[in-house]
Amino acid sequence: ITDNILLATDDFTLNEITIDELQQKMKSGALTSRMITELYLKRIDEIDRKGIALHAVIELNPDALAIADKMDGERKAGKVRGPLHGVPVLIKDNINTGDKMMTTAGSLALAGNIASSDAFIIQQLRNAGAVLLGKTNLSEWANFRSTRPTSGWSSRGGQTKNPCVLDRNPCGSSSGSGAAVAANLCAVAIGTETNGSILAPASFCGIVGIKPTVGLLSRSGIIPISKTQDTAGPMARTVKDAALLLGVLTGIDADDAVTLESKDKSQKDYTKLLNTNALRGKRIGIEKSFLEGHEGVVNLYKQAIEVLKKQGATIIEIDLLKYLQVIGDAEFTMMKYEFKDGLNNYLKNAYSKVKSLADVIAFNKQQEAKAMPYFKQELLEECNTKGGLDSKEYLDAQQKSLSARTIIDELMIANKLDAISGVTIGLPCCIDLINGDYDTGFYFCSPAAMAGYPHITIPMGKIHELPVGFSFFAGAYKEEVIINFAYAYEQATKKREAPKFMKTATLL
Repeated sequence: ITDNILLATDDFTLNEITIDELQQKMKSGALTSRMITELYLKRIDEIDRKGIALHAVIELNPDALAIADKMDGERKAGKVRGPLHGVPVLIKDNINTGDKMMTTAGSLALAGNIASSDAFIIQQLRNAGAVLLGKTNLSEWANFRSTRPTSGWSSRGGQTKNPCVLDRNPCGSSSGSGAAVAANLCAVAIGTETNGSILAPASFCGIVGIKPTVGLLSRSGIIPISKTQDTAGPMARTVKDAALLLGVLTGIDADDAVTLESKDKSQKDYTKLLNTNALRGKRIGIEKSFLEGHEGVVNLYKQAIEVLKKQGATIIEIDLLKYLQVIGDAEFTMMKYEFKDGLNNYLKNAYSKVKSLADVIAFNKQQEAKAMPYFKQELLEECNTKGGLDSKEYLDAQQKSLSARTIIDELMIANKLDAISGVTIGLPCCIDLINGDYDTGFYFCSPAAMAGYPHITIPMGKIHELPVGFSFFAGAYKEEVIINFAYAYEQATKKREAPKFMKTATLL
């Protein structure tokens, strides 16, 4: 098996370190923010750009060390802004940063797009004293370009690998953020999700991911897909670290009206009530259809259910996915309309050569050899044929897609459930740039995505070194509930493992 491991020894000083541990080391003087930032930059150079070449990081922040120095100066003067003070964070490359870094969604069409100001959540991150380390690669246009895409590939950033098994896909679209956190290239990272784009890469890479309620975090300054479903969210190695980052990012933004709904519902600290006994006396619905399928995944799922029982939870089998079949393709139809509208609005004010979706399509055709060497842009082209957000097809599709809320709410009320659980997604598929991604089953990201409800995934175990995630979701603004449940499960199981950087899962 040692012949199959590319990183023979991984004695990186900051391996698996938590935010609390980083703060303790900075408080004691054992490390400074500059030293921590330098260690991560060296790590990125050694295994992301060279060596294994994970390609998780698309661009480094030339100001990272200057920010670290400033935070060290503040600490020395007795000012500590909070838990993220001096902590390096990586950010998905579809989120504006008002600095020297580009924001491109991985697309060559947007190369050179330097945002004039931070996205709202990035300003929150800066206010918290975090060090913006760099931007992460992603599935180009957040995986909304082709009907046959390869997740983790972008024309600007190339193919991100899964650090657990390098010929496997890290999933998308927050592939770089997931791989970077798993490989200890940063303390924590930010991803974005429309349907599974935080949860799926978190599951594939063996980390924690939180998709918040739509409205908890501002979307202004983020390249959009769907105004109904889009949200940013934290990716981390532990539930507590993910919760710490989530609290920092919350806030009401005048430029994103949906955040007004979070008034009196958001928190700045989602860790203060963390409780290892949180599952005791709770009723958890588990998706019944996942009790069949790949025997390895099913076995891990059954073990997870037993953990919930031992933790004092009552388990109720439910058939949520069956009930949601009535929605059909409504979500996808809605997203096509919203992508065209949202992207055109973003590009109008962007510092880029392309000013519309039509311009992006034309650019890709002109630069086909570089921009579309493996798969094309038929999804972009289809979106561009759609009309405005006042069309009947769009309004009907949006209403039908949002009916997921009623279905979930009624199911939870009828069964008196505190949360719903399932396998986040199946086993990581192989990287296949020729044929694209293939389905390995067990996909559970859609219900909470369509409803706009909060969803968290945590490591459930591995099969042939391939991670599988277990998830909890509940109703709007129930972040604290599901974070607590995930924390109790995490502490009872401790399934997170540092990646082994294996060449392949099975040697022939």
